[in-house]
Amino acid sequence: MSKYQPFRFKKLPISFLLDVKALIIFAILSTITLIVMILSIGMGEMNIHPLDVIRALFGAGEKMHTVVIQTFRVPRIIIGFIVGASLAISGAIMQGVIRNPLASPDIIGITAGAGAAVVTFLTVFLDVKDNSLTVSMGWLPVVAFIGATVMALLIYGLAWNKGVSPIRLVLVGVGLDAAMHAVITVMMIFGPLILATQEKIWLTGSVYGSTWENVWTLLPWFCFFLPFIFVIARNLNIQELGDDLSKGAGTAVQRQRLILMLVSTALAGGAVAFAGGIGFVGLLAPHLARQLVGSAFGALLPVSGLIGGLIVLLADLIARTALSPLDIPAGVFTASIGAPYFIYLLYKNRNM
Repeated sequence: MSKYQPFRFKKLPISFLLDVKALIIFAILSTITLIVMILSIGMGEMNIHPLDVIRALFGAGEKMHTVVIQTFRVPRIIIGFIVGASLAISGAIMQGVIRNPLASPDIIGITAGAGAAVVTFLTVFLDVKDNSLTVSMGWLPVVAFIGATVMALLIYGLAWNKGVSPIRLVLVGVGLDAAMHAVITVMMIFGPLILATQEKIWLTGSVYGSTWENVWTLLPWFCFFLPFIFVIARNLNIQELGDDLSKGAGTAVQRQRLILMLVSTALAGGAVAFAGGIGFVGLLAPHLARQLVGSAFGALLPVSGLIGGLIVLLADLIARTALSPLDIPAGVFTASIGAPYFIYLLYKNRNM
């Protein structure tokens, strides 16, 4: 059996090769993700049998189960998966563009830039009287995207010195990350007191309190950029060859790099806007995906997205059930796994 299955359309100028192994792995991961979603929806202070969960999802279950599932748990599950997938795809794109295995939106300060922008936005536009925003929540992903993009350009510019070395970029990113956290702290101090506690939990990384309004704001944002990953996968593969070979292949390297970075920061910004700084997902998921499907981005990006979504779903499940009734931020658990792995990668790439 051939590793790749060719697909050609007679009436459309489109053709591609489908990695059979990657497709099988994608199907397996999708099935696992669906099972985890159903189990996660049923677990909590009120445990619900998986069959009752399925009935409630189709509106045929008990009234109490339907209310709990459709009002509280399903929005949280959907947001958790989208956030994890967004961070993972963003991390995979960033690692490909920078050609740095240490690159990740949270490690080099991209999520901190988005976080600083969002906290500033919330501080300025929060109506203290009724604890609501004076402008539409739909602006949150846009504000986060702007913050993430400005941060990415700043990091890349400061790290440039006849090129960008991996370690220099990480060090500049870590420094700017600390600066952005200082900005966030200042905004929390000057902002309303009622917002400070919520922002602190949010910055740790949590999907607690997700609503359908959040879903209908983040889902279109994610779906708008999702098709781009299949279009830009080929460009990422070419960029992996280096600038000289990419130019020799007729690629507009700088223009494509800018587009890739914008897509990466847009996905990371949208995730940060609704879940805060859930750390290390963008680092872990692409590395795990490479072990499963290799380094070709056509398969790597969607598999990374599934793994990232699964990581956040599992972290959130542990966060709200391990010490119930306490609801611990999911970012605590992703950081406990991701931080040691990051140290391992630093040691492994110490001679870069």
